Amino acid sequence: MQIHELKPKTSFKKAKRVGRGGKKGTYSGKGQKGQKSRAGTRFQPLVREWLKKYHKLRGYRFGTQGKEIVSLNLNDLEKHFESGEIISPKTLLEKKLIKKGQSRVKILAKGNLTKSLIVENCTVSKKAKEIIEKGQHVK
Repeated sequence: MQIHELKPKTSFKKAKRVGRGGKKGTYSGKGQKGQKSRAGTRFQPLVREWLKKYHKLRGYRFGTQGKEIVSLNLNDLEKHFESGEIISPKTLLEKKLIKKGQSRVKILAKGNLTKSLIVENCTVSKKAKEIIEKGQHVK
């Protein structure tokens, strides 16, 4: 084989330019009117519109993980705890009153409490605080 006998793999034929008259017909395969039939059409992707609606929040996972406050009532504590026990997110998790990852707990004053309990690392409503303190003085 000689150099003058070599042929390229690709052809030098240019791609067909559609939409400029010729044998393809009046609309040249582009339909009638509208933005899509014009030259240089470019629609913005729908995803962009969705992304624009979200707030610009900073930080790792936007600081939302574990922020929900789980509310528990005094009657729940009455059922599941003995007198003198410590109530904390860890003990609540062991008794399956809260789920894993829920670290913020608030105790509300619904129900009665006859036992003296020790509360740690939990927020307590004013009325519930009064009831718990009364129970601790009785012992």
